[in-house]
Amino acid sequence: MSIEIIVGLPHLANGPILERAKLMQQPMLVSANTFSRWRTDAGWPEWTGWRTGQLKNAVGLKSLDLDSAGYVLMSRYKGFPWSIADYMALASSFPFRRIAAADYCCEHQIARDREEVLDRISRTIATNRECRSRAVDLGIADRLMPVLQGRCATDYERCADALAWSMLPGTIVGIGSMCRRDIHGSEGLVAIVEHLDRTLPEGVGLHLFGVKGTALPWLQPFAHRVASIDSQAWGTAARRDAHRRGVPKTDRLSADHMERWTSTQLDRLAEAPRHLDPAAAVPVQHNVPSDPWEAAIVRAREQIRDLIESGDLSHDEVTAAWVEAWAADLYHGDRQAA
Repeated sequence: MSIEIIVGLPHLANGPILERAKLMQQPMLVSANTFSRWRTDAGWPEWTGWRTGQLKNAVGLKSLDLDSAGYVLMSRYKGFPWSIADYMALASSFPFRRIAAADYCCEHQIARDREEVLDRISRTIATNRECRSRAVDLGIADRLMPVLQGRCATDYERCADALAWSMLPGTIVGIGSMCRRDIHGSEGLVAIVEHLDRTLPEGVGLHLFGVKGTALPWLQPFAHRVASIDSQAWGTAARRDAHRRGVPKTDRLSADHMERWTSTQLDRLAEAPRHLDPAAAVPVQHNVPSDPWEAAIVRAREQIRDLIESGDLSHDEVTAAWVEAWAADLYHGDRQAA
């Protein structure tokens, strides 16, 4: 079984990039943000809907997957500018092969502490549930790809457990927050994949978002579990090349880099597998605060996350003041019990 290389596209406009993508006949992926329509009349970007006209240009591609663009949106806009209903409407407007459920990425640049990571896992669980519900209504549930999030291996396992109804044989599950992750270490790419290989049901495949091509030899021992990876790293290579040579970064230059990058990744699949010893990784310890007030904050967040995951509370309703009020009730209750 071979790992599938999916090439990220920046747009679907007719031109050298799309023409080359059709000639290459590799699976392609596009971000939902590609189709965003924005208005800046108020002095800041305001999302106003989708521009779906470019989708007709996708005819002739081998296949096209849809990504919810989590990292880009979180880094630029601190959240999704559209609703899940909006996203799923886009997903149903074209026969995408796979539709990634909306998720909340957990990279260090976005989630700066442990509590924020846990909050984002809970939000990911909630948005997976809503995407699934809307996909069923739209008749596209068979193409929806669940997405797991986390920082350490057990985070992803917890996310999978909460979405156990979707962990079925034959399902491809997206694994987020991979593109800026080291290969080695207790929170490294191999440690995450190895843990999921041991804990997920047999027959569930993994799609790793944004994985560096240099990681492929390390993923080869898990080719029975890793179905695919995607990347648009060729775009960065094209930008650097244009800057180094002092020439414009044209779509034709970018298309050359896209084809060259893809060929390199396919060659890497033929390299000998490389192995890491999972036992060498030092487990990550998450300490409970000793201060009673800080411990109450942690417990309040845990209880709020449980309600978000169950669908009894919208994450948009949660504010810092509300968390502190919730923690105050727990704190005073503990003092009275003592």
